[in-house]
Amino acid sequence: MKIGMRKPSLIKRVATKTSVKRQVVHRAGLKMPKGYGWVRNPKKVAYNKDIIKPHLIF
Repeated sequence: MKIGMRKPSLIKRVATKTSVKRQVVHRAGLKMPKGYGWVRNPKKVAYNKDIIKPHLIF
């Protein structure tokens, strides 16, 4: 785990804004409301519900 301020990377910022995946999603108008992540990436949602959520009990 890193400690301290994060260092913004100009290269990573440009790469994310110009990625092919982002352009396809943006041009196709596939912007979904909050809570619809299961439509875009069901594997990730299942992982998060299974592994991460139960461990965040306070």
